[in-house]
Amino acid sequence: MPLKPLLLVEDDEDQAFFMQRALQKGGIPNSLQVVNDGEKAVQYLAGKGDYENRTQHPLPCLVLLDLKLPRRTGHEVLHWIRSHPTLFGLPVIVLTTSNLIKDIELAYRLGANSYLIKPMNGEDLDKLVEHLSGFWLKFNVLLQCDSSHTPATD
Repeated sequence: MPLKPLLLVEDDEDQAFFMQRALQKGGIPNSLQVVNDGEKAVQYLAGKGDYENRTQHPLPCLVLLDLKLPRRTGHEVLHWIRSHPTLFGLPVIVLTTSNLIKDIELAYRLGANSYLIKPMNGEDLDKLVEHLSGFWLKFNVLLQCDSSHTPATD
């Protein structure tokens, strides 16, 4: 069985590029699926629209979620994920530039597994990816996402 991908929900193309590069540099074997707004994140996770084909767009083993997104905010996406019982075990790591207490508190109230501030340089991003992969992909026990159950969109 192939490794499940990581889903990056990020509207900044440069940030997505640097994350892809850091994952490759870090030797992360999981592929990276990228969506650039909150509505596409919901569609991807629900297997709707452009993301119906679960062979091309399998459920991820981990979501890296920005907060400041068009169409649906990261908080709204997180709320949507946690409201669907089939996605209860999907780890969601908020990866954002916001260090506002209200954003951090709300993310955790909505069920974020972790809240990380985006690094400002490539070296720190490489370190962050190394730690992320070590904990979330190597040592943490992840539930298998059951692709036979697909939540409905709101």
